[in-house]
Amino acid sequence: ELEKNARELEALEAELKSTARAATRHEVEVAELAENQRFRRLRAARDGARRQLDAVDEEVRAMGDDAGRVGEVLAKAHARRTKLVAQRAERIGAQSARREAVGEFEKELRSEKYRKVDETHRSKMIDVQTHQTVVKDLDAYYKALDRSLMKFHSKKMEDINATIRELWQRTYQGHDIDAIEIQSEHEGETATGKRVHKYRVVMRKGDAYLDMRGRCSAGQKVLASLIIRLALAETFCLNCGILALDEPTTNLDHANVEAFARALNEIIQQRRSQANFQLIVITHDEPFVQLVGRAENADYYYKIFKNDQQYSCV
Repeated sequence: ELEKNARELEALEAELKSTARAATRHEVEVAELAENQRFRRLRAARDGARRQLDAVDEEVRAMGDDAGRVGEVLAKAHARRTKLVAQRAERIGAQSARREAVGEFEKELRSEKYRKVDETHRSKMIDVQTHQTVVKDLDAYYKALDRSLMKFHSKKMEDINATIRELWQRTYQGHDIDAIEIQSEHEGETATGKRVHKYRVVMRKGDAYLDMRGRCSAGQKVLASLIIRLALAETFCLNCGILALDEPTTNLDHANVEAFARALNEIIQQRRSQANFQLIVITHDEPFVQLVGRAENADYYYKIFKNDQQYSCV
């Protein structure tokens, strides 16, 4: 929409420039009239200079002995007179050309194209000012929306990390990692102006932060993945009641399996009042199912097995 408004603004500016050129030609007419008045003043000055020259000639004839000096003065006066005459001829030629141009401009201004030029100019100026105001308002709206989105992003990241820290401390049984969190970094913008963020999972021990990638065990990766999924679900999916976990205990030792089951039970208790809450767990870990609490938290469950003919049965 901004690009469309910008193109319309450029078209209006081009039309405005065309109208401005017509107004400029009108200003040329005024300038020609002023030049004519200046010419008349110069002609009056020339006539005055001639009278002065005649007076000087009279003085020269009366001076007699000073004829040599007077001749020099006279030569300078004649040179100045010649220069003024040349300037006069030049101005007369320029005035004639401009008079013809003024006539053409007057004829053009009387044409149908420029008959309503003042009204058209006023209308286009209103359009330009309106579009400029719209563009300014859209820019202010975009900046306000961008600030709101960044604030919302920061708030949600805080909520997600708070949930991750709480679940990790309740679940993880080791002592080498105090907590984990997701860190985001702004990496500039795309060609269309969209912000680009880079996310990474870090682990904390004391005041030291390290990337989990390449530094943690397979069990820690699985546990971190599950906790992050649960935190995202708690933060963004309160109105979406389905939570699916596929083999959540893979690569987890028994202590972490028990702690994870306790955390999952707490989530189930917290979401029990939600009418549309459903927890789908796909697992081969029968002890984990017992820890989650088949009797307490499920009216029934499905067990998939293979019969003697190696067909899957439910």
